[in-house]
Amino acid sequence: MMRKKKIYLLLFVVSLVFHTSCDDFLTQSDPSSFTRDNYFVSPEHAESAVKSIYADLRSVRGGGFGGATWSMLEFATGLAGTELGQATSSLIIRDLENDSDNAYGSTYWWSHYRGIANANLAIENIPDIQMNEDQKNQLLGEARFLRAYYYYFLVRIFGDVPLILEPIDLTSEQLEPQRSSVAEVYNVIVEDLIWAETQSGLPYYGTDGRVTLGAVQSLLASVYLTMAGYPLELGEEYYRLSRDKAAEVINSNSYWLFDNYADLKNEETENTGEHIFMTQFDASIANHDGLQVFIIPYNQGISVYSSETGGIFARREFVESYEEGDLRAEEKQFYFREFTRASDRDTPYDMGSYYLYKWFDDEAHLTTGVSGMNWPLLRYAEVLLIFAEAENEVENGPTPEAYQAVNLIRERAELPALSQLDQNSFREAVWKEKWHELSYENKTWFDMVRLRKGFNSNTGEFEDFVGHQFVYGPVLTERELLFPIPTSEIRNNKNLTQNPGY
Repeated sequence: MMRKKKIYLLLFVVSLVFHTSCDDFLTQSDPSSFTRDNYFVSPEHAESAVKSIYADLRSVRGGGFGGATWSMLEFATGLAGTELGQATSSLIIRDLENDSDNAYGSTYWWSHYRGIANANLAIENIPDIQMNEDQKNQLLGEARFLRAYYYYFLVRIFGDVPLILEPIDLTSEQLEPQRSSVAEVYNVIVEDLIWAETQSGLPYYGTDGRVTLGAVQSLLASVYLTMAGYPLELGEEYYRLSRDKAAEVINSNSYWLFDNYADLKNEETENTGEHIFMTQFDASIANHDGLQVFIIPYNQGISVYSSETGGIFARREFVESYEEGDLRAEEKQFYFREFTRASDRDTPYDMGSYYLYKWFDDEAHLTTGVSGMNWPLLRYAEVLLIFAEAENEVENGPTPEAYQAVNLIRERAELPALSQLDQNSFREAVWKEKWHELSYENKTWFDMVRLRKGFNSNTGEFEDFVGHQFVYGPVLTERELLFPIPTSEIRNNKNLTQNPGY
């Protein structure tokens, strides 16, 4: 799994403490004094142990001159470009020349397994702590959700992965674990989420950034949809499970679409409304500046930040694939190509490419030079699209409810409502809405793999994944359905095998 020296330290060094502001981060003092015998003895320890699990939600969502781990899943779609020549990890994925030494894959691996390790410690030790049972169950529900979330990323990125469900030390039999099958990993993901849903007593909705029952059901809907498709291909039963779980979220009336796209990145609306679950950042303690310097043009002087890396931009062909009149593709909605320079705020100029305005923190770039913008992990728009897709599969064609769900998305985009479509036409219309609505949110590549489809930006059609050609030349092969197991992990664990083609 991870390097042996890293395995199952008590990782409370970066403990996340939530208050009403939901972005407060504190660091535990003197972590070297913690042991499993003296730590898990009080309710405060249980709280701290669970809060530590959240920390690795941030580990892959930074950026800078060395690249940005989250962009791995965007360059793999063929819909992203970069101006950052030294970001080798980005370039080899963009060009479909990826290998097992890629730093992005290694970061996903070790950070997610570190989160799982912290979850395992909490799940094993919290039940023995004398504390309020309702509080205990809620903490265990959070831990199980987060463990499921980390495994959900790992199994989709790497396929068969080691399945570790208890703390490990240097004497453990699972110190060098074998890979478990995709089906086994999904079974554990579902088991954890069902426990969190039915046993934890989590609140349905909350604004403090912590796991809620709404987040649990939303993630379950996504998991079931993926299980219905590739690689498990469990079909109608799981489309039905996905549809029903998404319907529960919709019918709870706890979430809603924001009226405008600006609220998707408004600090005042974080953890509310459309945002079901987010990675928490804070400008003064755990900032998100790496994201900001990564998404802006390379050294064009538009920002008060001293670094402008041009790390990622949206392919022109993709932005121009939006329907005519789609508000999302208009200037400074999801994308932007005009801005002023810091030296002249009166004169906009064309920067030559489409950059990601949905992640752009205006105040940080124009004034403060520091960003606390959260990253959305689950939002209501995705739940509506999951419901629409699954309902169409279960009912062998679109129902009024399916139309209503997808048309809410289109109405906000100022597009005409869909109507009178057959099953296949509606299916592809929903896929297109997912590509356009959830763009550059680490969703598209996962959809490509579960559907075995790629989107041709020039024709607006969906094509088979294997053989799909990116607009700049490279062609997807079966190899690209998974990322490689990191070289360092293969070397440290004789029981790990590499994915085909790497």
